[in-house]
Amino acid sequence: MTASLHIVPIYAAALALLFIYLSIRVVRQRRLHRVAIGDGHKAPLKRAIAVHNNFAQYVPFCLLMLGMMEINHAPSYLLHTLCTVLLVARCLHAYGVSQEPEPFRFRRTSVLMTFGVLGLAALYLLYSAWFV
Repeated sequence: MTASLHIVPIYAAALALLFIYLSIRVVRQRRLHRVAIGDGHKAPLKRAIAVHNNFAQYVPFCLLMLGMMEINHAPSYLLHTLCTVLLVARCLHAYGVSQEPEPFRFRRTSVLMTFGVLGLAALYLLYSAWFV
């Protein structure tokens, strides 16, 4: 069964809402600590910025890869699985890195999950480009 070209946008929308939430957390920390630029050497602000930046670095590329998979008619179960893994990974990362002290198992798990999505998407796209 192939995808019907509307799976990834649903997850992209959910991830966009998560990004807005993470952005608001940074703004709140900036207001709380009265820091306009940088992190003011405030640990909660540093953590909020780190979570936000990490999301901004990985999620767009993951969504690009997933979107290309959908355009190439990847099976819907595969798209749902990878998108769900990405969404859960980003929630785990946001939760774990926001804690002080940080329970590293959340970061480690979220990194493996995010890299897994990227790697599997890349392999799928290479396979579909060469053999399909």
